[in-house]
Amino acid sequence: MKNFSDLMKQAQQLQQKFSEAQERLTQVEAEGQSGGGMVRVTINGKGVAKRVQIDPTLADPKEIGMLEDLLLAAINDAKAKVDAKSAEEMQKLTGGLPLPPGFKL
Repeated sequence: MKNFSDLMKQAQQLQQKFSEAQERLTQVEAEGQSGGGMVRVTINGKGVAKRVQIDPTLADPKEIGMLEDLLLAAINDAKAKVDAKSAEEMQKLTGGLPLPPGFKL
């Protein structure tokens, strides 16, 4: 039964490392931008938008559609960066161990 006990200890250690990694991800921030930096959105590692900055020259009511498209592009850019950072952190934790498709920690 010693092997089972060792396995359980390893599982607990791995669970602790995953919890720590998830906590670190809440502190990660990424800024996405569009329109040459005229629209900027910052989100955290959990995908929650933290800040939106819009260049004042874009506030023309005639350009609302363009502004909305730029904002959407900036949010998607920031989200992609956070996803990449998350994948990088998980890769470090798993030591290159391939996880099944769709498996998220």
